[in-house]
Order: sequence, then C-alpha cells, then structure tokens
Amino acid sequence: MTLSMRQCASSSNVQQQQRRGTLACNARQSTLPKHFLAGEPPLGVSSKAASRLAPLRQLRSAARLAAGPVLAAAGGEDYRQRPAKDVRVLVVGATGYIGKYVVKELVKRGYNVVAFARERSGVGGKKSADDVRQELAGADVRFGDVSDMSSLRGTAFKDKVDVVVSCLASRTGGIKDSWDIDYQATLNALEAGRAQGAAHFVLLSAICVQKPLLEFQRAKLALEAKLQEAAKEGGITHSIVRPTAFFKSLAGQVELVKDGKPYVMFGDGTLAACKPISEEDLARFIADCVAEEDKVNQVLPIGGPGQALTAKDQAEMLFDILGKPPKYFPVPVALMDGIIGLLDLLAKVFPGLKDGAEFGKIGKYYAVESMLLWDPVNQQYMADETPSYGTDTLEAFFRRAATEGLKGQELGDQAVFGVGAGKD
Repeated sequence: MTLSMRQCASSSNVQQQQRRGTLACNARQSTLPKHFLAGEPPLGVSSKAASRLAPLRQLRSAARLAAGPVLAAAGGEDYRQRPAKDVRVLVVGATGYIGKYVVKELVKRGYNVVAFARERSGVGGKKSADDVRQELAGADVRFGDVSDMSSLRGTAFKDKVDVVVSCLASRTGGIKDSWDIDYQATLNALEAGRAQGAAHFVLLSAICVQKPLLEFQRAKLALEAKLQEAAKEGGITHSIVRPTAFFKSLAGQVELVKDGKPYVMFGDGTLAACKPISEEDLARFIADCVAEEDKVNQVLPIGGPGQALTAKDQAEMLFDILGKPPKYFPVPVALMDGIIGLLDLLAKVFPGLKDGAEFGKIGKYYAVESMLLWDPVNQQYMADETPSYGTDTLEAFFRRAATEGLKGQELGDQAVFGVGAGKD
C-alpha cells in the first residue's frame, strides 16, 4: 500500500518503520558521499578543495529539497528482519560477466537465490543449461527470455520475490540492443518483480552515465529514472550501483606486453583514469545492497581500493611486473575523430552502419573520459571523492594474469569498448 507524504512525515509512522529497522523517509539519492553532502569535507580533502566544491553541494541540496521526501522501504514486513535463507533474491543477467559473481556471493551469504538466464549463455552461447546449473550451484536456476514478459512472469517470477538484482546490460552497446536490454528488459524485470511483491531492486548501472554521450548510457539513465519514480510511488525501493572499470576489462594487453609488443594507448596515456574494482569485490558490494539500509534509494558510485590509475600508470605497472622495458604505441585521438566522422557520414546513406559509428564513439569515450565521480558544476572528474570498496588490487590481478593467463576470463562482445557491466 502506498503511503502519502503526510503519512511519511508523521511521527507514528516513522517510529513504526524504525522499530522494523528501516528508514521511513529518505531524501532523494545522491551521487556524492554522504559526509560531503552533509557539509563536511571528504576524508583526505583539504578545506580549500572542499570550498572549491561548495557549489556542487549547494546544487545537490537544492535538488533534494525540490524532490521532497521519498519512501525508503516497502510497506508491510521488512524482509531484512528475516533470516537470509527465508529471503528470495532473484538475479536477472545471472550468467553475465558480473552476474555470475553476484549469484555466487548471494548463495554464499545464505540467501534463497533464483538465477534467471538463457538456455545457451556465456561468450558466444557456449554454455549449456547443465553448465550453468553447475557453475551456479546452490541457486535455483531457471531459463527463459528477459525480453519476453510471459517468460519472466511464468518462469522467473512464478513465486513471490523479496529482492530483484539486475545485472543486465547490452552485449555491445549498440543502439537498438541498448534500449532492448539496458532499458526495456530491465524494466520488464522491475514490473514483474513489483507484481510479485518485490520490496527492493538493486540495479547494476555504470559510473559513466554521469556524463551521457552514448546511447547505452541514455538507456541506463532512463531505467534509473523509472526506479526513482517507483520509489516515489511507494511499495519498492532501490539501490543503483555505478561501478568504475573492472579488472578484466583492463587486462586486454597483458599477453601483448608479455610477448614484447608495445602497449597501445591514446594520446600520452594520461587522458583518462579510473579506480578499478575486481569482479568479486563488486559482487560483494551489490550483495551488501540487498541488506544494508544506508544503501536504500541511493545512487552509489563505487571504485576499488587505492589511487586512480591512468592508462600510462597501468602500462608501467605491467612492464614492471613482467620485467619488460617500457614500449608504447600512442594512438592520436584525432584519428578516432576522423573514423567516427566518416562512419557518421556513411550511416546517413547506409543505416546499417549506425552501430558502427556508435562503437567508434564508445571507443573514444573510454579513451578520453575518466571512470570517476563527475563534478557537473566545475566540469571535472574527482578522483579523491570517488568512493572505494574492497581489498583486491589491480597489481595483484596483473601478477596473477601474467603467470596464469586469462583463460576463462574472456570479455566476449564487451571487448568492443573495453568495459563491461554483467552481460547475459
């Protein structure tokens, strides 16, 4: 049952929600750390730097006041008060790049996990249904089509669900694929979940949607808006997770450097930076969103531990680990601009080339845009303010990859643009 804003504000309702261990009213989600929004300088940030960012804080505060209160928890019993084994969590995109880690982490924590996937999944559809069941042992694995509402309702959501976790994302970032999967299929999961009583929805988004220049980013933002609307209506809350680059998406040149080939980078290798996070750490953070109340109705940008790394930093790390002399192959960004311009021109005559032009734009985006928290007021990325999580480091991953290789860690279609977000 949806609560009115007056009910939300009433002290009796607040007390009732607090007794259930939830937050009854919550300001609209923010993309900045809470201590910063509260007016305190972030840890490690000087007073001078905090003063420089004051206009952004004021902008966010005004937005929160304009938005008004948002119901933070669904009505009725709070599933967080039940043992994990009695909480059903349904994961869509369960066999994707991040999805499989999320399923395993949720199973490890004792949840009643339903994993929904296609009959043939994995890179190139190589995995059979039996392969998937074995890989996701401990979960109730169900097969169907996220694009088909009848399949979702009749198979994935045939039973009552407490939480939905979406690790869906388009395979290539193509225009139609982005709207079919990043938006429509994920919206299907939201609607099917609400119909079956889901109280919370965890979305794996991407930090790059802060500065949307690409079609898949616009599709993700449109879906985020749907989640925010649903929270306003009441009955379901959300956690929107926006991770930076993944370890494996940065490992494409390990074998090349190992073989003595130059490291390919755009410009001087310092145009963009990220705080890479391991797949396992990201899965743990997503699992935290299922149970932790401070992540309710929040946009959660997240990176891994340590400082932000540029492509040059990553290259130097690899050369040092492999004991190879530094050797670079710089690619001018202007070259990409020329290719994109040509593809855009050809796409006007040959519509089938539109995705090709989009792929070019995706490649350039990740060459020049950082995967860090974006300050829209001062138009700059903020490395120090990008939240960190976990303990896995890129250096440790590179060392393992250098000795063990990358077998079983293929990115498949995601390699088109170097980052992934849990494709299924």
